[in-house]
Amino acid sequence: MAFDSENFLKSLTTKSGVYRMFDSKGQTLYVGKAKNLRSRVTSYFRAKGLQTKTMAMVAKIADIEITVTASEMEALLLEQNLIKAQRPPYNISLRDDKSYPFVHITGHPEFPQLRFHRGSKGKTGEYFGPYPSAASVRDSLNLLQKLFLVRQCDDNFFRNRSRPCLQYQIQRCSAPCVGHITADEYQQDVQLATLFLQGKSANVLKVFQDKMEKAAEALEFEKAARYRDQISHLRRIQERQYVHGAKGDVDVFALAEDSGRCCVQALFVRNGQVLGQKSHYVSNELAIDRAALLHAFLSQYYLTGDHFDPPNTVLVSDYNDDFGVLQRALEERADRKIHLSKAFRGQRARWVGLAADNAAVNLQARGAARSQMNTRFADLQSALSLASPPRRLECFDISHTMGEATVASCVVFDESGPLSSDYRRFNVTDIVGGDDYAAMEQALTRRYKRLKDGEGQLPDLLVIDGGLGQVNRALQVLGALQLDHEVGVLGIAKGPDRKAGLERFFLGSVAVHIDGHSPAAHLLQHIRDEAHRFAITGHRQRRAKARNQSLLEGIAGVGAKKRRQLLLHFGSISAIKGASIEELSKVQGISKAIAADIYKHFH
Repeated sequence: MAFDSENFLKSLTTKSGVYRMFDSKGQTLYVGKAKNLRSRVTSYFRAKGLQTKTMAMVAKIADIEITVTASEMEALLLEQNLIKAQRPPYNISLRDDKSYPFVHITGHPEFPQLRFHRGSKGKTGEYFGPYPSAASVRDSLNLLQKLFLVRQCDDNFFRNRSRPCLQYQIQRCSAPCVGHITADEYQQDVQLATLFLQGKSANVLKVFQDKMEKAAEALEFEKAARYRDQISHLRRIQERQYVHGAKGDVDVFALAEDSGRCCVQALFVRNGQVLGQKSHYVSNELAIDRAALLHAFLSQYYLTGDHFDPPNTVLVSDYNDDFGVLQRALEERADRKIHLSKAFRGQRARWVGLAADNAAVNLQARGAARSQMNTRFADLQSALSLASPPRRLECFDISHTMGEATVASCVVFDESGPLSSDYRRFNVTDIVGGDDYAAMEQALTRRYKRLKDGEGQLPDLLVIDGGLGQVNRALQVLGALQLDHEVGVLGIAKGPDRKAGLERFFLGSVAVHIDGHSPAAHLLQHIRDEAHRFAITGHRQRRAKARNQSLLEGIAGVGAKKRRQLLLHFGSISAIKGASIEELSKVQGISKAIAADIYKHFH
């Protein structure tokens, strides 16, 4: 039944608020906010002037729900919360909603630690950033180690040292753990590191110069040479990072658009230093104008998730009147004055220009990569004689060490390349260690049972890292789930000496020839290698967790206190393993029933 827009619009309020559009299945199509709801919603149903994509969305509308708010700013906040919760297909989608990383100097009273931090700032100490990526934080920590010798080990490691670790030997730490530096001297180094992170590297340089001169006057030439090297290193960093004549903290955002594809480039400036930049690729399903697109992006960027608080200045490449509402929302959230504008001159205009240039370059590079990916998909269609090119591939791989901590990976590729948000891992349990066939069967069953129940999208082609045996097991799973006519199965068997380009391929149970150096083969090698990387990373994490976990953990009814009593009584895990139920029940706090559970756990 078509949506009766005429009657709906007659009774629509002129107040500000949020509107949600639903399709016939009750799924949210689009969430929007408006200063005047009647005027805004009516614009979707006018006779002409609509974009093609907007008309396609309107044709799907079965119902519209209205929420009135006290102000346009409240409408903006509600809109962003609804977008985050419901992920409507026609709204701007900001997939990377992880919080940004910081450098954290802990609040240890004598010997603070320099550390990587992501998430809420709940611990004492000082935070510096945000940085555009984890790699940029680690680069900064590496520099700080070389320049200031401040420790980066955790407190537990620090407390239990009896002699200096390797970081002291390679001159990356002053070894405060064993008293090789006094607390006062260490605090001076921490203060210098703080000044450097605040962008006051000129002050740090002056301190190093004074120390070098004093060391030379005292004939401590080795110490003077070390200060000389630090000065040289610091000057190189200044040349690379410092923007002359610029001050303050600024976030810069510039938009590039080409044939419906969009890139928002974020540039982060702190204390006049450009810390780095990050590219965000967003969809523009309704073909809205540049300023509206950038406004929608920044609303999600700052008002949802755990992103950092904005700096006092935010610069954008495109601007409209809606940014005033966003600015007020940011000021209310941050409880301080924030300047959000388009830069017209000086260094700030050059920053916006730099971000815009990078956005255009990155968008062009992404387009070229997508074109290459389309070529690979088309070649795969030709090589496998498929009726249409596959749009979505899933590849599975198994990783374990001698049967321990088995993990199955599932990676997903579409025509844009790796779709990391759809990657999945499966911890495989209750199989004979080392049985890859059983591990593959369990992972495939868990994955495709969920997809059949509507929890995700089925692939066009399932790629298995294995030969005919693994392919046949995959076909059995799909057959049992009645998906064998919807999903094709392609196996990749390793060639002689595991050399790339010499693989053998099986479509179902039939061998097919694919040139090892063709675009199709490169695509399959890429997804196979990505599945292997993702599987082995998960396996290593699971194995490391098991190594750090007591063998007594996981036994029902045996908590930390009972584990301690068992170890005190028997002296070791091996002795506990060899104990009988009667011997186990003699331990304080261990009943016959719990003793039986412990015995069963080990036998």
